[in-house]
Parts: sequence; structure tokens; C-alpha cells
Amino acid sequence: MLAGRYRLLALLGQGVSGAVWRAHDERRGREVAVKEIRAPARPDAGWPARLDRSARAAARLAHPGIVTVHERITGEDGRPWIVMELVRGWSLEGLLRTGGPLPPERVADIGLQLLGALTAAHRMGVPHRGIKPANVMFDGGRAVLTDFGMAAVGGDPLLSLPGPLVGTPAFLSPEQVRGLPGTAESDLWSLGATLFAAVEGRPPYGGDCARAVHVAIATLGPARPLRAGPLEPVLDGLLRRNPAERLPLDEVRRLLVRRAVR
Repeated sequence: MLAGRYRLLALLGQGVSGAVWRAHDERRGREVAVKEIRAPARPDAGWPARLDRSARAAARLAHPGIVTVHERITGEDGRPWIVMELVRGWSLEGLLRTGGPLPPERVADIGLQLLGALTAAHRMGVPHRGIKPANVMFDGGRAVLTDFGMAAVGGDPLLSLPGPLVGTPAFLSPEQVRGLPGTAESDLWSLGATLFAAVEGRPPYGGDCARAVHVAIATLGPARPLRAGPLEPVLDGLLRRNPAERLPLDEVRRLLVRRAVR
């Protein structure tokens, strides 16, 4: 039981930044998701404050394409947890792992939904900083983004996640790879990398370790898409190393609308 209120029921998944559990909110009689936030290997004095700021910023976001954050709590052992909406569906990462690449029209529809979520968040001044297939969930036909701002308080960004699809390193923007803070433009790059993975079944950059992937992102162009078809201009416009040259949100939306499932 957490905070005398949330009873942990089942582990839903875990990675570098923490573990997510399905839990029952005894006070409100509903099921929620709670995420245990793991501290970086070498946390600095400002880490708790950054976590609080990120949790508060995420809680301000209200959009059907963004997982609702309810509150930030502390366990009896002092570990921080985030309580949020429970999405009872697959992640995009899981969908790709079991079913392979998605049709371009389906990916365009997913892109439009994620773009709507990002537009709302960016208007509030809240970049995501960690868009990747594992952070895209599906609730029926609704695509939702999880973990807003958590990349800013996580561990070493050079770490990768296990599994057949390369994890975090392949979806960080070139400027993040160089150690700069993630911005709204960084989210556009990561969105492009995520849509690339959805339609191609692999990220736009690969390598035998996280550092090799980062070197490729910082110095090379992305792999040429083979299955994207009409989505290729969108991917090309988002995956530009110079943030100032990436397609603006309105242009991305215009291109995706023409290619989404009708």
C-alpha cells in the first residue's frame, strides 16, 4: 500500500527510469497506474526538485492524447512515485514487436493524434523530451503519450533498454545527444524517429551499442525508409539535424492529414 491509499496489484513493465504498476485507489474505488521513479546512478542535489517540477508540469496537461497525471507521492522508504491514468492497451513498442511494421495510413493517423498532444503541451511550455514507441500507448483507437518530462529527471541518457527494438538512444534528437536540453523542436525529431520505427519496423539509426547510435545520430543522416511511401516527406522533414530546419507543426499536420486513414 502506497500513501495509505494505492494498493499495488501487478507489475506492468519496467525500464531504466523505473517500474510501472497497476494499482487500486482505495479512496476513489478506481484502478490507476503508479510509476516508481528510479534515481540516477549519480543523482545531484537538484534531482528531487526537477522531479517535482516535471510532475507538476505533467499534471497541468489536459488532453485526450496525454496520459493524465494525478499526483506525485512518496513511499515509506522515501522513493518517489507518480500516480496517473491507467491505459489498458498495448504500447506502440509492443505492437511493433508482435505484429511488425504498420501501414503508412495507420502511422499517419497515429502521428496526427500525437501531434495534437504535442501541440497542446508545447502551448503550455511543456516539452516531452523522451518520445519513443514505448511511451506511446493505445486505448482502443486512441493514441496517448506517457511520461511527459520524465526524461529530464531520468538516469544516464546513454543507457539503452533491452528488447528487439532499440530503446531510448535511437529516439533522442541530435541536440540531446550533444548534451543540450530537450525542446519542442527536439520533440519533433523524436516524433519523426518514432513514426519511422512504426512504418519501417526499426529506428532510423542503429548500432551495436548506445554510444555508436548516438555518434550516428550526431554525424549521419537517417536510414532511407523502404516502406514509408507517402510518409517519406514527413519523415524527411522531421529528421533534420538542425532544429531550425525541421518542419513546423502546422506543416506536419497538413501532410499527415492527406495520408491518414479516412
